[in-house]
Amino acid sequence: MLCTTSNGMNKQTHKLKLKQRRHKRVRAKVSGTADVPRVSVFRSNNRIYGQAIDDQNGSTLATQSDLSIPEKQIKEFKSELKGKGKIAFMAGQLLAEKIKAKKINKAVFDRGGFKYHGRIKAFAEGLRSSGIKV
Repeated sequence: MLCTTSNGMNKQTHKLKLKQRRHKRVRAKVSGTADVPRVSVFRSNNRIYGQAIDDQNGSTLATQSDLSIPEKQIKEFKSELKGKGKIAFMAGQLLAEKIKAKKINKAVFDRGGFKYHGRIKAFAEGLRSSGIKV
């Protein structure tokens, strides 16, 4: 049996529509250049992905996901965060290192319609801790 909201729409469809609305609102305000790229984040249930994008040329400058972080490095990393938040923080730091290698110190953050808390916030804090102004 599907759970429905007060307007008769099922909850899953309603949540997706709210996310799409947030994403559209964010993308109307945020755009990246070669000097100040847009850092876009995607969060699935298990993974987090980030990329630095130059919207003027339509090119991706750097990418990072939690898939490329070795398990040993995750266990050795000391943080007050735990689990997926810790991994998101590390992914943000690794993306920041790739961006800094291209001599870029500032970026705009595109949360992709996700609410700014949890893993999305940890990813942004990872960028900031490595010296990228977001």
